Amino acid sequence: MKFVDEIDIFVKAGNGGNGCVSFRREKFIPKGGPDGGNGGRGGNVYIVATSQISTLSDLRYKKVIQAPNGEKGKGKDKYGKNADDVYIKVPVGTIIRDKETGEILFDLVEDGKKVLIVKGGRGGRGNMHFVSSTRQSPYYAEEGKPGEERHLVLELKLLADVGIIGYPNAGKSTFISVISNVKPKISDYPFTTLTPNLGVVNTDETRSFVVADIPGLIEGAANGKGLGIQFLKHIERTKILLHLIDITISDINALTESYTRIRRELSNFGGNIDSKPELICLTKVDTVEKEVAVDLAIQLGERLGKKVYLLSSVTGEGVKEILNTVVTLLDKQA
Repeated sequence: MKFVDEIDIFVKAGNGGNGCVSFRREKFIPKGGPDGGNGGRGGNVYIVATSQISTLSDLRYKKVIQAPNGEKGKGKDKYGKNADDVYIKVPVGTIIRDKETGEILFDLVEDGKKVLIVKGGRGGRGNMHFVSSTRQSPYYAEEGKPGEERHLVLELKLLADVGIIGYPNAGKSTFISVISNVKPKISDYPFTTLTPNLGVVNTDETRSFVVADIPGLIEGAANGKGLGIQFLKHIERTKILLHLIDITISDINALTESYTRIRRELSNFGGNIDSKPELICLTKVDTVEKEVAVDLAIQLGERLGKKVYLLSSVTGEGVKEILNTVVTLLDKQA
């Protein structure tokens, strides 16, 4: 399924049904009074957040979503039927904006959250409601009210506790496949991952957290280069960043530059995502000598003023320590 995280849709509630013009006509009552019933209410349009879907792709080709109109009123004081409401399902984490004003209407961060987007029109009153002392036989009824309408932008920002960042081929997909049940496409070339991957990590029977593999970050991503601009916004909701750096670069200057370039993109994108707590990991440490890996981690840590972890998704080295550290950081933010 194609990952879609932003769409425009036009939503319109149903119109109310017209009221009825009718008069009572029964045997022995040839000239009964007015008995036209009211029209039914037009259908409302709701948007519902659900954890059962992870993309807006189901709405990709539904540019207009309209609720049905209410039924017209009938004679013998029979009301028209209210129209069925329409429910639009979106992933948890969807932001709803007004297309015209840019105003954020709702931010759906809870599973099952339901919001009314446009309200159906009220049904018109039948002629029986217009009888008065001076008007015994009204030959008119009220028209149904039009339903509300709105042009919306739906924007999905993934909900995850930990955002895994780094250059393409840094080992993000392999790592998330080891610590969760996600099985992303993994190959030894850039941009294998074309969509964010979400995975649930269970550290024990009572503790779990959600990780997101953020693909496509390269230098210039914040300005639209590569794939990063499409996915940087998904880092905004994360609590912790896990920054993976490929140790096979080997040169300490190149490792430092790899780190600082990604950090620069986070800063350029804005939203204070560069201020989030961060763990730095040198990946693929099974491909170099142990002494070399330790030495590079120490040097990089001294340059950045932060602890640098060693990680091998193949052998499992460092995985448990990193996950325990993540849990500790998350608990501090709880």
